[in-house]
Amino acid sequence: TQVYWLLTNNPKILNELHEKIQYIMIDEYQDTNYIQEQLVFLLAGKNKNIAVVGDDDQGLYRFRGATIRNILEFPNKFNKCICKQISLVINYRSDSKIVNFYNDWISTTSGANFKFEWDKFRFNKYIQPHQISTLNSPTVIKVSSQDNEDEWHENILKFINHLQSSGKVVNLNQIAFLFNSVKNIKVKKLESYLENHGIKVYSPRSDMFFYRYEIKLIIGILILMFPIYTKNIGSRNFKFVDERLCQYYESCVQLAIPELKKKENYNLLKWIKEHGIIHTNLTKNTDYAFSGLLYQMFKYSPFAEILNMDLNNGAVDLRPVRNIAMLSQIIAKFEYLHRVKLFSQKSIDDTVEKFFNMYMRFLFNGGISEYEDDSEYAPSGCVSFLTIHQAKGMEFPIVVVGSLGNTPRNRNSCIAEEIKQKYFHRKSFEPLGQIKYFDFWRLYYTAFSRAQNLLVLTCNEKNGHGRQPSKYFENPYRNLISFESDEFDINEFDFKKVKKVNLKEMYSFTSHISVYEGCSLQYKFFKELGFTPIRVGATVFGTLVHQTIEDIHRAAIRKEEHLITTDNIKSWFDTNYASISKSEHTYLSEPQIKAAYNQVINYVNRQHNDWSVVQEAEVEVSLVKPNYILQGTVDLITGDNNTVEIVDFKSEKKPNLVRDRERIEHYKKQLQIYAHLVEEKTGKTVSKMHLYYTGAENENPRITFKKDKTSIDKTIEEFDNIVDKIQRKEFCKKSKSQLICDNCDFRYYCNH
Repeated sequence: TQVYWLLTNNPKILNELHEKIQYIMIDEYQDTNYIQEQLVFLLAGKNKNIAVVGDDDQGLYRFRGATIRNILEFPNKFNKCICKQISLVINYRSDSKIVNFYNDWISTTSGANFKFEWDKFRFNKYIQPHQISTLNSPTVIKVSSQDNEDEWHENILKFINHLQSSGKVVNLNQIAFLFNSVKNIKVKKLESYLENHGIKVYSPRSDMFFYRYEIKLIIGILILMFPIYTKNIGSRNFKFVDERLCQYYESCVQLAIPELKKKENYNLLKWIKEHGIIHTNLTKNTDYAFSGLLYQMFKYSPFAEILNMDLNNGAVDLRPVRNIAMLSQIIAKFEYLHRVKLFSQKSIDDTVEKFFNMYMRFLFNGGISEYEDDSEYAPSGCVSFLTIHQAKGMEFPIVVVGSLGNTPRNRNSCIAEEIKQKYFHRKSFEPLGQIKYFDFWRLYYTAFSRAQNLLVLTCNEKNGHGRQPSKYFENPYRNLISFESDEFDINEFDFKKVKKVNLKEMYSFTSHISVYEGCSLQYKFFKELGFTPIRVGATVFGTLVHQTIEDIHRAAIRKEEHLITTDNIKSWFDTNYASISKSEHTYLSEPQIKAAYNQVINYVNRQHNDWSVVQEAEVEVSLVKPNYILQGTVDLITGDNNTVEIVDFKSEKKPNLVRDRERIEHYKKQLQIYAHLVEEKTGKTVSKMHLYYTGAENENPRITFKKDKTSIDKTIEEFDNIVDKIQRKEFCKKSKSQLICDNCDFRYYCNH
């Protein structure tokens, strides 16, 4: 809405966009809302060169404002015969019997005690399979039980084992279970049953984060290190008592105690006791808070073994280390929000209670999803438990659809209707009484159409209250044969393998190569796994100086040099600091803030109000390579003979050219990467490359290099080799720099 307001009230900006944007193409158009539609036509302008793609039968996002009318009424937005509509009705994904099944589902709109009509609220279409199935065996079957949940679990396990023992399923990731919700208690019980019987389950949205072993163990240990808080849990000595949360914390402690009594965990128990004594009788400020304790904990078993995990293992095996990384983010967020850097005698009890009883309570009661990898939607070695919404856009060789007791529900409320009447800019489109049927049919059409080779419907059959399947599935379900029937011949099938997601990762010299070269273990934990660093002051300092200088450069490029005043610079500086500290979850001390500001002012003073050479600021350039995308951000100044020169700012003192030769050479390689990017992407010739040290005093702040193509080619080759190591997950090399180790949060784990 704010973007729409900005564009409609600033015609100059809108006209500039019209000049730049010639064509607009939008996928999944059935999931757009009203304001998105308005933005599309606003950006398209008079030309209206718009192409939209979508399937009205897969419109699932009404709950977040999406409306199917956008795609159904799209042709009416143009003059007659202007909009060309192309029907893509040939299905290349599913076996023809599966296609027939979901064609019948979407077109059957009447049954026992229900009836509705699609009318104008669906494009009239019939999906055609790209070829007719050659299998004699049915490709749509069921796995069921007779009002016995234990039997249902056993039959599903039997079905999975049958698929594996046949040799036709070579990887469990070929099987996906789709449910209306994976948080449902029945689904969670099934997940636990399968995992307890050796079937690994990938279910990141089942809200099981706080119940994973590694998370409960860490929380239990953290609680034990604060004896006063531990005692208060037992007596419920709090102003506000959340009984469910207290019981959870007690279960965490009960899990931790037997583990700590094991002989191999003696040193961990000793460390906990020592900190418990310190925290009970705190006489001076500590130099750590919760994050510091977490990183110290990694020195001991079993956490050291979890962190040692080979990242080439499957998703479930990596779940513990991924979850611990998420916990580091959660704790760091608390410390940022409440400005907690240490424990003090005055505030330790209040801080601990605020962390466990307020911050963690909100997260515990709300639930947290576990890690999901966009580059591998079906992780190797485990079956997937997904919501139907989550599975949209995916495909699996074998799809098992549950939640068959579900029924169409009217999700409109009086408040929602009142808001629609008061604020919506157009009248309701679909008949209110029919919406629940439309949404229900679309939801399960989407579920059924995820299957490539085999579609399975499953439920614990039951009559009466809580009937399964519900009457809406009765007809299609009744005619299906069981997987145990002789008619179902698994030997006829050749199941496809799950397709790899072809996503190219982006790498830059500063954020990736430098980190990996400095310490590949640091890269593993902070970049690959997503642990939150707590010792990031130097990074924040440099970013703050750099971004403020970029604000100055942008003013100069806009020919607004008069805005480069002390007051404006201070305003830009303060705004940048607020933004950076928020994103990095950390703060600088007052002396550090003052030093950063002085570096910016010294830079401005050295320019003597001459900004004529500044050509472009913060130029983002990227280059698509065969296996990755190379990216960088550079500043350009005008060079001789119609060339450009590159400047990279370093917020540090100028190094000694002899003593610090290795570090300077490292920065030179960074400039060579930038030179390669600029020439490849912009066509401009780079003549020189500069390092500018904003911390330099009473000396020339620059170190200048001439561009050398041979050296650049060699550096690019080195870059390719390092990216290859990163992609092969080679993270065994430890840093040789004592400085890096001393400032690393994982120094306790490495003991290096």
